[in-house]
Amino acid sequence: MMRMIPFKLESGETVLGAEVKLPKTNLLSISTDRGYIMCGALDVALLNDRLRDREIIAGRAVGVRTLEELFEAPLESVTIKAEALGITAGMKGKDALRLML
Repeated sequence: MMRMIPFKLESGETVLGAEVKLPKTNLLSISTDRGYIMCGALDVALLNDRLRDREIIAGRAVGVRTLEELFEAPLESVTIKAEALGITAGMKGKDALRLML
């Protein structure tokens, strides 16, 4: 099953969360037109190394089980392109999304 939820940022902008329920796990992501944050399934090293030419703006939060937790959680790691926008590990997901607008 899939669930889509809009989240409103303090700036008034809306971002879109997507949850895919899989056996024994959920895939979670919240995205803007430029980038996204995702649960622990995101492979930041792959994006930074093998897919570096794509300049993907993304962050990864671990230990989250819901979209609401992902929105509030600190990011564990971010891509090189996200760092260039001022997004850092430890930053809350919602704050990183604001910088991805």
